[in-house]
Amino acid sequence: MFDGFELSTIEAGEEGVAIRVRCGGSGPPLLLLHGHPQMHAMWHRIAPRLARDFTVVAADLRGYGDSAKPPTTPDHAPYSKRAMARDQVAVMRAFGFERFHVAGHNRGGRVAYRMALDHPERVLKLAVLDILPTWEHFRRTDSAFALGYWHWFFLAQPHDLPERLIASDPDAFYLRRGTSMFAPEALAEYRRCFRDPATIHAMCEDYRAGATIDSAIDEADHAAGRRIACPVLALWGRRGFVGGHYDVPAIWRDWTAGPVEGQAIDCGHYLPEEAPDETYRALRAFFVGSISAPLGERR
Repeated sequence: MFDGFELSTIEAGEEGVAIRVRCGGSGPPLLLLHGHPQMHAMWHRIAPRLARDFTVVAADLRGYGDSAKPPTTPDHAPYSKRAMARDQVAVMRAFGFERFHVAGHNRGGRVAYRMALDHPERVLKLAVLDILPTWEHFRRTDSAFALGYWHWFFLAQPHDLPERLIASDPDAFYLRRGTSMFAPEALAEYRRCFRDPATIHAMCEDYRAGATIDSAIDEADHAAGRRIACPVLALWGRRGFVGGHYDVPAIWRDWTAGPVEGQAIDCGHYLPEEAPDETYRALRAFFVGSISAPLGERR
C-alpha cells in the first residue's frame, strides 16, 4: 500500500514511547495522523501521491496500531492529545524536521490542532479532517450529538466496562458503520490491531482523556485567548454528522489567528478512504502553497 516508503520505529521524546512510522517521498515535510479505530494505513490512497511533492511521514498514534501502549494514570494524561502531540514532534525531529505541515483525521486531527497550539513554532500549516475542537463538541452537546456520537460517552466510561464489552466482539463495535469504504489490505491491518486487548484499552483511554483533560485544556486555552497561529484547512464529509450539524469554518475561525479555509467533501466520515481523489486535491492545494519555504533536510 505504501510503495517506496520505509517502515521504522522511533523512540519518541523523553518518555521513549515507541512510535511506528512510514516515511517516503521528498520535499517539504508533511505529517499525517490517523483516526479511530485505525492506524497509519488509512492514508494509503493519498500518501503515495502526496509523496510526489512532500516528504510524507505517516505515524501510528500512541495506543494505536503498532505504536506503544504506555500505562495510564488516574487523570488519563498519558493519552491526552498534549502527550500524543509531543510524541509526533519528537518523531519529526528524529527525521531532522524542526518545522513541518500536519494533517489529521478524527483523533489525529485532535492531536494535530493541539500540536499547533502547544508547538506553534513547529507547525507551518494545519489541516483537520471532519472534526471540531474537542471542547466545542462537549459544550455544544445536544440530543443529536449524544445519539450520533454516543461512542464518545461509552468509551469514556470507567475501566473496564467498555473494554470488556468491546473485547467480546471487536468487529461488531469498530466496524458498525460497514466496511465497504476500506480496501481489503487496510481493513486487515485495522482488524489485526483493534483485536488486541491492549489496543482496545488504549483507545478507551484516548476517549477518557478527551472527555476530561483534553476538554479542560481546550477550554482553558480558549478562555485565555490562545489561538492557532498557522493557516488552517478544515475539511468535512458532506454526508457526515459534523458538516450537517455545525458551521465548521466559523467555529475553526474562532480558534485561529490566521486564515481558515473550509471545504465539504462529497462523502461520509472517512474522507481519505471514501473520497481519496477529492481529499488529495484539497490537501495538496493547501500545502503546496508554501513549498518554496526552506524547511530543513532529512538526515
